[in-house]
Amino acid sequence: MAKSSAGRSALSRIMQILAAFDVDAVFLTVSQLSVRSGLALATTHRLVAEMEQFGLLERQPDKTYRLGVRLWEIACRTPGALGLREIAKPYLQEVQARVRQHTQLGILEGHEVLFLERLSTRDAVVNVTLVGGRLPLHASSSGLVLLAYADAAFQDEVLASDLFRYTDQTVQAPEDLRGLLQQIRRDGYACGRGYIHAEARGIAVPIRGVNEVVVAAVSVVVPNDDAPVTGFVRLLQAAAQAISKDLHAAYAPPNDPAAPPGGRYRTLVSSSLDSMEYLPSAPRPRVRR
Repeated sequence: MAKSSAGRSALSRIMQILAAFDVDAVFLTVSQLSVRSGLALATTHRLVAEMEQFGLLERQPDKTYRLGVRLWEIACRTPGALGLREIAKPYLQEVQARVRQHTQLGILEGHEVLFLERLSTRDAVVNVTLVGGRLPLHASSSGLVLLAYADAAFQDEVLASDLFRYTDQTVQAPEDLRGLLQQIRRDGYACGRGYIHAEARGIAVPIRGVNEVVVAAVSVVVPNDDAPVTGFVRLLQAAAQAISKDLHAAYAPPNDPAAPPGGRYRTLVSSSLDSMEYLPSAPRPRVRR
């Protein structure tokens, strides 16, 4: 049966093509894009050609396509996820310097946690997280923190869904998960022992944005041994508090006492002090798009 794109907007079809790429499918032919996106081959051909013109896709010598650098360029202008990543990066580095395993930053995206950053050492414990990758909320420490502070209706929706089990330690039963979420809110952190891999333990705490809303989670993945969790939690909480403070400053009105010197660039961009002073007034050539 021929596939149809009737009733779908041009933007939705473009998003279907972009979503066809993942870490296991970086280079795809038009035919593969058609199959993975669910779009008709003729429609895929037309959209791919147009997306290539705008730099959203890049054609390779073997006639496969990959995601274009133009997407990265556009994404870097957002003060949302990438702004958060820029603000958090120095504090993540401080945590990683102490832990020397894995340090991560994740946000809520649908029923999953989307990881914006991960710092790792070569001899660190097993970790399946990838930058730009996702994990189910119920199975990861970061996801559990984000789920614990979400509203009740969303929690009900997630707990009623099909919950994947990685190991025999992954918590699946809705009643057990409700108790775990309550414990996380009480303690202020999540600790997942062997939830995704038997040798790994994830520990996460919330990051709060404007109006104290939980906007992200900072976590470490360390060996699943008998080392006390308290030291990791305190280290993560100190980082989370510093990130939260900088987030408040970044989004404060210019005349607010909390607003950083140097204006909006101060906390959304990491650079030298001299660069930060010069950046707001630097001349910029007009760029044709």
